[in-house]
Amino acid sequence: MSRIGNKLILVPDQAKVSVSGQQVKIEGPKGKLEFAVHPRIGVALTDNHLVVTRGGESRQDRSLHGMTRSILHSLVVGSVSGFQKRLEIHGVGFKAAVQGQQLNLSLGYSHPISYPIPADIKITVADATQILIEGADKHKVGQVAADIRAYYPPEPYKGKGVRFAGENIRRKEGKTAQSK
Repeated sequence: MSRIGNKLILVPDQAKVSVSGQQVKIEGPKGKLEFAVHPRIGVALTDNHLVVTRGGESRQDRSLHGMTRSILHSLVVGSVSGFQKRLEIHGVGFKAAVQGQQLNLSLGYSHPISYPIPADIKITVADATQILIEGADKHKVGQVAADIRAYYPPEPYKGKGVRFAGENIRRKEGKTAQSK
């Protein structure tokens, strides 16, 4: 029995949800999102709640049940309040700036890095080393943050690089000179 899949999803007053067949559309103040539900899973809107049901008891049905409920819950929360990720840049001369629909990064390479900002994502830079990524789609916000971090992941010797806010980097001890 899926404990997560059986939970009801409360739909706030700010969100409009429409279910037509296997397509679920959610509209809120932060944006419009939609999701195509697997044919073995059913979704119904009753009162102010979304109810997710499954067709059978197979392993695939049970796993799809909980996953679909989690995705729909994230879509409802994202359309109403949105999601955000914070990145920190550490290193001498490392900085970021937003120019139009581009995020320009100077990360110690011989060339600047330009990252095109997706249409439904908002990126703001504070102090040239703090990046805030906001959007309605949890998956897209996380993917943009991971893409930016991948340009220069934190290295373990000096701790330089792009990291998530609050991420703990395990530091290594450098080489030491040996005496004879």
